[in-house]
Amino acid sequence: QVQLVESGGGSVQAGGSLRLSCVASGRTFSSDAMGWFRQAPGKERELVAAISSGGSTGYAVSVKGRFTISRDNAKNTVYLQMNSLKPEDTAVYYCAVGVVVGAWNYWGQGTQVTVSS
Repeated sequence: QVQLVESGGGSVQAGGSLRLSCVASGRTFSSDAMGWFRQAPGKERELVAAISSGGSTGYAVSVKGRFTISRDNAKNTVYLQMNSLKPEDTAVYYCAVGVVVGAWNYWGQGTQVTVSS
């Protein structure tokens, strides 16, 4: 049974940093794409960052230059380093795994990130 468990969320002031982690279990994921999504109250879930099995990365325009996605295949873990956080980054952040970027099969339960001004 595949499970994704996020951690690292919390409350931080604007300009601060957080590092999210997502540990996947149930099988190996080195051949899968991994990604981070977020959903703010009253808004649709949006893709924040994604990383392919080969290590290629992509970012939403709103976070480019501030967020960095990375993965450690030996640990079945994907990370999201978030710097220079803004109040508009406040959301529940979810990790996802899929065969390729865009075909997401598995989702975590989410972790809350709150950025105060």
